[in-house]
Amino acid sequence: MATLGVFVLVFSFLLYMPDMASSASTTTSPTDYIVASCKTTRYPALCVQCLSGYAKAIRKSDQHLAQTALSVSLSRAKSAAAYVAKMTQVRGIKTRERQAVKDCIENMGDSVDRLSQSVKELGHMGGAVGQDFMFHMSNVQTWVSAALTDESSCLDGFAGKVMDGSIKVAVRRRVVHVAQVTSNALALVNRFAARHRRPATLTDQQP
Repeated sequence: MATLGVFVLVFSFLLYMPDMASSASTTTSPTDYIVASCKTTRYPALCVQCLSGYAKAIRKSDQHLAQTALSVSLSRAKSAAAYVAKMTQVRGIKTRERQAVKDCIENMGDSVDRLSQSVKELGHMGGAVGQDFMFHMSNVQTWVSAALTDESSCLDGFAGKVMDGSIKVAVRRRVVHVAQVTSNALALVNRFAARHRRPATLTDQQP
């Protein structure tokens, strides 16, 4: 009899578990949503650090998450570009260092431009679906990827021991951080594109 009672209790608990899981999923906080989403990025801890302060604005929206990640990346890129520009004024800077800094300034300027384009494109797409959605997302993905390449190109200019020194250390610290933030933003953009890619319905295609 006792065994039957235990069986009934366990069976009842198993039936209740799906309701528990459903309830947990519907009560997930925006911060929990950000933490879970950031697990798809290459630098999840940095991702959470950058985005958790915008949890209320993101509101568990994949599009808002991608948009915010791009905006943060753009802000960090602008800050890094301004910082690198000041390096040309450092006393005692070597000729090779000065050239590498100038190249980096150009690279970071291009990165800022492309990230800015991406932010605007994603912001203007609204509720686009089907081919229209993919057109906008393809533009965003292309520009963010190019911005990441620009940031890497800046770092390439300081490769080799001949470039070792305080200038290289300072520039690398700023630009590596931006590259990591941009990498995370691209991952979240790709996540948004993959999760919301769907063909347009007849209603969507009507003028």
